[in-house]
Amino acid sequence: MLVTGATGYVGGRLVPELIGAGHEVTCVVRRPERLRDVPWAGRVRVAVGDVADAEAMREAMRGVKIAYYLVHSMAAGPEFEERDRRAATGFAQAAQDAGVRRIVYLGGLTHERGRLSPHMGSRTEVGEIFLDSPVPTVVLRAAMIIGSGSASFEMLRHLTERLPVMTTPRWVHTPTQPIAIRDVLRYLVAWATVPEEVNRAFDIGGPDVLTYGDMMRGYAEISGLPRRVIIPVPVLTPGLSSQWVGLVTPVPASIARPLVESLRHEAVCAEHDISTYVPDPPYGLIGFGQSVRLALRRIKEADVATRWSSASTPGAPSDPLPTDPDWTGGSLYVDERTREVAAPPAAVWRVIQEIGGANGWYSLPVAWRLRGLIDRLMGGVGLRRGRRDPYRLRVGDVVDFWRVEEIEPGRLLRLRAEMRLPGLAWLELSAEPGASPDRTHYRQRAVFHPHGLLGHLYWQTISPFHRLIFGRMPRNIARTAERRRAAGLRLVRSRTGAPR
Repeated sequence: MLVTGATGYVGGRLVPELIGAGHEVTCVVRRPERLRDVPWAGRVRVAVGDVADAEAMREAMRGVKIAYYLVHSMAAGPEFEERDRRAATGFAQAAQDAGVRRIVYLGGLTHERGRLSPHMGSRTEVGEIFLDSPVPTVVLRAAMIIGSGSASFEMLRHLTERLPVMTTPRWVHTPTQPIAIRDVLRYLVAWATVPEEVNRAFDIGGPDVLTYGDMMRGYAEISGLPRRVIIPVPVLTPGLSSQWVGLVTPVPASIARPLVESLRHEAVCAEHDISTYVPDPPYGLIGFGQSVRLALRRIKEADVATRWSSASTPGAPSDPLPTDPDWTGGSLYVDERTREVAAPPAAVWRVIQEIGGANGWYSLPVAWRLRGLIDRLMGGVGLRRGRRDPYRLRVGDVVDFWRVEEIEPGRLLRLRAEMRLPGLAWLELSAEPGASPDRTHYRQRAVFHPHGLLGHLYWQTISPFHRLIFGRMPRNIARTAERRRAAGLRLVRSRTGAPR
């Protein structure tokens, strides 16, 4: 199998699915370093090149049976359509020369003609180029793909979470048939083994036909947000809409514009012929509600604090990937501090493990007491719970208004906030070996996932206080560990009679 766009949203999730199905995979990328952090990088052949370079594609396709074309230009300007046209034509010719048996292309779903947006028109044209080529081609036409990392889904997520009241253009009433990323991948993987020679396009979509407004209200309900008020404003053009999206969400306007333009077109399946070749699963296709829940599930799991900041393997296709852009996976605010400590990791770990309760938080006790009082006034637990043991912690223990979520003895302590917050919060403290055995690299991260507009406002309001509180903790934790180490050395010397 050959996969183009392996660093993109769909391609990055398709590759491990193909590997899991027992296929040998070649990934075509322009920047191979972007695959460095994905866990399957050592299990694929990497071909460096651009899809517009027909010679490079011919070389990459040696021995390839199925070629997946999962790239599409999102750049602005009239030249992108010509670039897409040349790239598809050259790719099809290279596939013919290399003896590829099938091209699989993921395009956009629409049956409108004549007034398509430039990007939707280009995607349709690319599919037609492949279908007209000598290589049998399967074109899968999909509307919005629901999953963490999908640009369309991220735009929906950010708009709904940040705006309780929205003035929106007419496209919020356009019918569309979204599809879960899991179902998209199931179709893509299945076409690697369908024996018949097929050369046609198929509409693919989930079981629900909704408007964008319906999806925003549905997302709000599933994520526990108040019902969103949507006020259509007919004068908002796609250009103005994309600028507005770029202003209120982290989705770049250059990406928002083609997405917004495509929403003008009805995207509803006219047929379900694909089931003749790829039968529906026994449980049926995944509906909008369930696909959103799958996309959001990591937010509610224990490992969200590391999931969104590491290069670990996602547990499912709906999860974020290391290669996803920074603006995907939902909003996440991080306050991170580091400090080199003149004490061994064991000494620093003892200080970390004793944090909270009567031992305090090594930073502005008055501020911590005030935060505890505010939490109690809001109906929370405050600081009154203390801790079970002043010297040791275990998973599940209470530490004031935190709970121990993860411990790696001698290295990592992660606390989950149980105070009243418009979102989810974690505090992570770790001690790593330093440049020498008697030195430690201390790392501290406060992570906050906001819930709705109030969550974003909370973080912006509280950030100055976080800088004061969290900024002093590394210094005071380091000083405590260094002081204890020095006191321990003096005690040892006094007992052994060693010279001071």
